[in-house]
Amino acid sequence: MAQSFDNSPIPPTSVPELPQPVPLPQTPLNPPILAPVPTEEVSPNIPGTITVKEFRFEGNTAFDTDELTKVIETFIDRPLTFAELLEARSAITQYYVDRGYVTSGAYIPPQTIENNIVTIEIVEGQLEEIKVTVEGKLNPNYVRDRLALGGQTPLNISRLVESLQLLQLNPIIDSISAELIPSPRPGNNILVVEVVSARSFYPSLLFDNGRNPQVGEIRRGFNLTERNLWGIGDKAEFSYFNTDASDDVEVTYQVPVNVYNGTIAVGYRSLTGEIIEEPLDILEINSDYQKYSFRFRQPIIQTPSQEFTLGLDVDHQKSKTLYLDGLAFPSRGSDTNGRTHISTIRFSQEWVGRSATQVLSARSEFDWGIEAFGTTIPFDLSVNPDAPYSNYFLWRGQAQWVKLLADDTLFVFRSDLQLADRPIVSLEQFSLGGLGNVKGYRQNSLLTDNGIFTGIELRFPVYRLPKNRVVVQLVPFLNYGQGWNSGEETDPPINELASVGVGLQVRYGDFFNARLDWANPLGKELFQGGDSLQDDGIFFTIIISP
Repeated sequence: MAQSFDNSPIPPTSVPELPQPVPLPQTPLNPPILAPVPTEEVSPNIPGTITVKEFRFEGNTAFDTDELTKVIETFIDRPLTFAELLEARSAITQYYVDRGYVTSGAYIPPQTIENNIVTIEIVEGQLEEIKVTVEGKLNPNYVRDRLALGGQTPLNISRLVESLQLLQLNPIIDSISAELIPSPRPGNNILVVEVVSARSFYPSLLFDNGRNPQVGEIRRGFNLTERNLWGIGDKAEFSYFNTDASDDVEVTYQVPVNVYNGTIAVGYRSLTGEIIEEPLDILEINSDYQKYSFRFRQPIIQTPSQEFTLGLDVDHQKSKTLYLDGLAFPSRGSDTNGRTHISTIRFSQEWVGRSATQVLSARSEFDWGIEAFGTTIPFDLSVNPDAPYSNYFLWRGQAQWVKLLADDTLFVFRSDLQLADRPIVSLEQFSLGGLGNVKGYRQNSLLTDNGIFTGIELRFPVYRLPKNRVVVQLVPFLNYGQGWNSGEETDPPINELASVGVGLQVRYGDFFNARLDWANPLGKELFQGGDSLQDDGIFFTIIISP
C-alpha cells in the first residue's frame, strides 16, 4: 500500500524544465580596430649588419623571456640586417596575435647596441575603459564587472569573447554587442558595449496529477519568478499549489555575491495536508511541514560549453503529524508529540556540458544530518536501535543526457541514485513511483533509505506548425527503479518497480507545454482498488506561461 501523507518526501513545487541542446552564441564582438605600436627608429649605432648574441625583452608578462627567445632563435648568432631585425620583431608580434593577444605588439626602440644585445620592447594591450549602455533595468556594473574578468591585462581577445558569450547565455540578457576601439595611448583600448535586458518577470500556471491520491492527486497552482528584481541579477520566486486536501507555499530569494556568478539564496516552504482517501480518512490524519534553507553556490569553471559548480546548503525541516482529536501520529522518526525535526548540511558538485546537439549533466551531493536547531529524538529509540535519527549521512547522485537526433527529436536518459549509511527519516528517503520517475504507480509508492532509478525516453515529432511554433511529439518511455533499506531494517516485500508507456507532448512556443502519459506497470502493483488516474496509469502536466 502507498505510504501515508506524512511519511512521504516533500514533492517539488514544479516540474523541472528539461535542458535543451542549443548552439553556442555567436561572437558578439566586432573585429577590433588595432592601434599601431610605436614605430621603430633606426639607431645610428646599428651597422649595416649585426650578429645578435642575445635578444632582451622588456614589457612582456604574458610569456617569459625563454619562451619568446625560442620564437626567434633562428635570428641569433648570424649576421642580420635591420630589415631582418624587423622580421624578428614581427615574429614576436605574430606569436602574441596567434595566441589571442591581438592588441599587443613588439617594436625595436631606439637604443645603443652593446655586446651585440638587441632590446625588443613589448606593448601588451590592455583595457583602459569599459563603456556600457543598457536598455532596460539591468545595472551596467553587472555587465562591466564581468567583462573586466575577461579584459584583464594583458588583453586576450579569446578571453574577452568568452566573457561576452557567457553574458549572452545569461537569461537576464536578451542581446549584447561590443566593439573594441583603440585609445590614443599605445596598447590601450576602449570596449564599447550595448546591452538589451531580457524580460525578467515570468508567471506560470501549473496543473497536474503529481500528488499522492491520499491528499488529492490533482495539483493546481501558480509560480511567479522575477529574475532581475533590483537590477543586479537577483532572483525572487513565489509559488502556491494546492490539492483537495493540501496547501503548498514556497518563497525564495537569490542574490549574486561576486563577479564569478557566485550566489546566496534563502528560502522558506510551508506544506499542510490531510488524508481524505478512504478508508484512512476516518483517522483524520493531518500534517504540517516547514523548511528553512540557506544556499551558497559558486561556479568554479565557466565556459560557453561547460560549467562546474560547488554548492553548500544548510536547511532545517520540521513536520508534525496528528490524527483523530489532536493525538500524535507515530510516524517514522517522529518523537512522542508526532514531530520530526532534522537539520542538514549538504555539499554538492554539479557539472554541465552542452553543445548544439546534446546536453550532459551530472550532480553529486553529500548530506550530513546534524544535531542542531532542536532536532527531535524518535519515540521508539529506546527499543529500536534502527530508529531513524538526526545524525545520518547519505550520498545522492544524478545524471542526465539529452541528445538531439534531428529537428524536435530527442533521446533522453536519466538516472538517480541514493545511498544512506543508516535508516533515515521519510523526509530524506528515496521515492519511487509517480509523475517524477516510475509512472504507472502511485506517487511515492515505494520509500526506502537507498534506491536507484533509470529512465529512457524518445521524443519525436508527429505534427509541426512552424509558423506558430507548435510541435506535437510522441514519447515512448521505459522506467525502472529499485529501493532497499539500511541497517537491520527489512526491505519492502516489493522493492522493484518498472513500467513502459507512451506519452503525447504538445508545445506552443514558450507559452504552452502539456504532456499526457499512459504507463503500464511491468511488476506487481503496490496499491489495489484505487480509482485515481494514477491507478489507471494516467499522468498529465499542463504548464501555461503567459
